[in-house]
Amino acid sequence: QVQLVESGGGLVQAGGSLRLSCAASGRTVAHYTLGWFRQAPGKERECVAAINWGAGSTVYVDSVKGRFTISRDNAKNTVYLQMNSLKPEDTAVYYCATKATIFTSVGVCTTTQYNYWGQGTQVTVSS
Repeated sequence: QVQLVESGGGLVQAGGSLRLSCAASGRTVAHYTLGWFRQAPGKERECVAAINWGAGSTVYVDSVKGRFTISRDNAKNTVYLQMNSLKPEDTAVYYCATKATIFTSVGVCTTTQYNYWGQGTQVTVSS
């Protein structure tokens, strides 16, 4: 069983930056695809970005392309989400997640593809 703990959320003004971290414990996530998701009040949880086990493939939702960057450090068992040029519409609870099957591609990034989830971290962007 893997446990995921997100950190780095907070309140920031529009145009600012935040870096989210997600530390895994219980097992290595080096061979697993990792993803960042977000859920705003009254909305469904959506995939923001995902990175495959070898860090050679990433996907982003169109609304964050060019502003957000997902990366991973397998030695630290951690995945990151660098968020720049933040907008009020980025306000949400951000979750990291990992798949249960090793060596999978990023594929289609949807909540049903991921098996283990963190508790989330709040990101609030003020206008």
